[in-house]
Amino acid sequence: MDRHSQSLAVNMQPHVHLCLVLHNHQPIGNFDGIFEAAYQDSYLPFLEVFEPYERLNLSLHTSGPLMLWLADHHPEYIDRVRALVEAGRIEIVGGPQYEPIMTMLPQRDQIGQIQSYAQWLRRKFGVTPAGMWTPERVWESGLTASVAQAGIQYTVLDDFHFRAAGVTQEEMTGYFLTEDDGHMLRIFPGSERLRYSIPFLAADETIRYCREVAEQHPGAVLTFGDDGEKFGTWPDTQAHVYERGWLRSFFNALSDNAEWLHATTLAQAVAQTKPVGKVYLPDSSYREMSEWALPVEQQQSLDDVIHDFEGDPRWDSLKAFVRGGYWRNFKVKYAETNEMYARMMDVSRRLAEAREEGLDAGELAVAQDHLYRGQCNCPYWHGAFGGVYLPHLRNAIYQHLIEADSILERAARGPHSRWAEGTAEDYDFDGQNEVRMSTDQMVAWVSPGRGGRIVEWDLRAISHNLLATMQRRPEAYHRKVLTGPNATEGEVASIHDRVVFKQEGLEQRLQYDRFPRKSLMDHFYDEQTTLSAVQNNDAQERGDFVDLPFQAKLRRASDRVQLRMHREGNAWGIPLTITKAITMTAGSDTVEITYLLENLPPGQVMHFGIEFNFAGLPSGADDRFFTDAAGNRLGQLGESQDLSDTTGLMLSDQWLGIDIGLDIDRPSGIWAFPIETVSQSEGGFELVHQSVCVQPHWLVSGDAEGRWAVKMWVQNRCRNSTAIESSSTQTTTV
Repeated sequence: MDRHSQSLAVNMQPHVHLCLVLHNHQPIGNFDGIFEAAYQDSYLPFLEVFEPYERLNLSLHTSGPLMLWLADHHPEYIDRVRALVEAGRIEIVGGPQYEPIMTMLPQRDQIGQIQSYAQWLRRKFGVTPAGMWTPERVWESGLTASVAQAGIQYTVLDDFHFRAAGVTQEEMTGYFLTEDDGHMLRIFPGSERLRYSIPFLAADETIRYCREVAEQHPGAVLTFGDDGEKFGTWPDTQAHVYERGWLRSFFNALSDNAEWLHATTLAQAVAQTKPVGKVYLPDSSYREMSEWALPVEQQQSLDDVIHDFEGDPRWDSLKAFVRGGYWRNFKVKYAETNEMYARMMDVSRRLAEAREEGLDAGELAVAQDHLYRGQCNCPYWHGAFGGVYLPHLRNAIYQHLIEADSILERAARGPHSRWAEGTAEDYDFDGQNEVRMSTDQMVAWVSPGRGGRIVEWDLRAISHNLLATMQRRPEAYHRKVLTGPNATEGEVASIHDRVVFKQEGLEQRLQYDRFPRKSLMDHFYDEQTTLSAVQNNDAQERGDFVDLPFQAKLRRASDRVQLRMHREGNAWGIPLTITKAITMTAGSDTVEITYLLENLPPGQVMHFGIEFNFAGLPSGADDRFFTDAAGNRLGQLGESQDLSDTTGLMLSDQWLGIDIGLDIDRPSGIWAFPIETVSQSEGGFELVHQSVCVQPHWLVSGDAEGRWAVKMWVQNRCRNSTAIESSSTQTTTV
């Protein structure tokens, strides 16, 4: 055999490239202890096991929130990773800096986030990333142009995306080219089979699968791309991966087979192999995400269909055509997601306008960083992880968006100005106008078209949204809650398969709300309705004011803004009218609320209640408590309160640094109780405190003219402030 034939024979030896792509992430707002635990359980031990295996290479993506935390708390980890980068063993993978779902961002922020993080990585590691991790692998074809314009050459999605485009599993032997508007991008199909086998099955299972591919498709590229938290942080994996040695056995197996199984980086695969072909991928995400995005009934139906057909011999041929939903519909499934999204879009638009106006570049750079942090994806959706159900993640998003908003206001108006402003626009993209009432102290977003309710209530002093609440609603996994747990002690399984209860009796805590948990929601109840009935959603709604539209007029003065809303409706079929007004004043931390009920029938008593909800005030701690009008402490915020003949209630959170005082100008009953959800997280099913519901209520009877009125003040008592007298007024019909 001549030399050329010998070389050709060597090149044709069965071999395969295995791209190991690790995605390490902690979201904006997660607790410092969780960052540290994940570092000790996953990131550090993985690196320590990996370092001695000199024949193995991998691609590492660390999200911006986690990377910044590591730089502050464990710079020695950054140094160790940099040494491996310089040795050519680790490829740093970039992406949008604060891990947003790319498809929910304006193009300016898509490109800006990627370039911002690339600059940071270049400063820390001396390299400019050519590859990118696509957060949650949520993909739309229009992203190709933005990603390429940001300087990225390749990314990783799931083989699920490719199957939806008609690519067979046998054809997925490497990466593909795609194009949009003339911009080119390489896309690697991440293997779902490898995601479910690593690290849950024995290392030999992965080696066996790779050998099959090598023999059938010599020179193929296989890609494993998944969460680094699988290696120690996910339930029961720390003992499995490290104490019982799974990771070391896996790296041993890769090293022992390194002659034909090349553990490599994405960059090396691009340099050493050619693309398999060209493909245009449909809008998609990974398989489980597409299922979670469906409405509950359809999600349950899809789950039933899959279970019914999994044993069918035709299933392997059929499953490529079975798809779930579309990520953007999380904004429909959860109104709370759309509220955060709308707030984020408003800040992004105003930041772009501020740049056009030439405002201070330094201040705008800080506002941009807060905006980018407020785009972190985790609380914008929900699946196997807590997501939108986790109050601390929602609060963190609002904190950064409110801070960005306040910076923009200071940049435009000056740092010490006092002002009040009211505008009307379809801020949340629902086809009807909302009203933005804003001062130097706070911002309130009101929806006249939906019961005249306040949907967001921001306190600038602490960058907190009092209405970052959560409505209790059915979830597909509640069927599992009713069935009971299935995990056994010591069992290692994917979080998608485990059913674990973090508290007992969760099946008894399932409740569903008819309406969102917002403020200024107007209820009529039967006269004998009790706290228990309202708390347990057993009270009958006798009026039509909670969710139907009010007419609205917005009045503006130089130092104050007032929204007056009016509705002619009925209770128990009796026509009556509610007029309510919200007034905010420059320099003041107090909102004044007035109600006028008219056309009340003579001699008839009506049970009327006004619902408020306050979020970000957790239960279960002695420094979070109620105080009555006389200053007496009543109990923790997780305890129900049934007060009578009172003129006020205060909710205090000393950790957050806020006292929310409700003062009323006439004796009232007040109900107060916690709102808790039963939701799913990677650790199991859990009860989560979401907000505190406060309802002043009265047995109302009209005066001689059939009228009844009440005035209330809601005050943020973090600090003193002084109001300014008004000078002129403008009125606008909304």
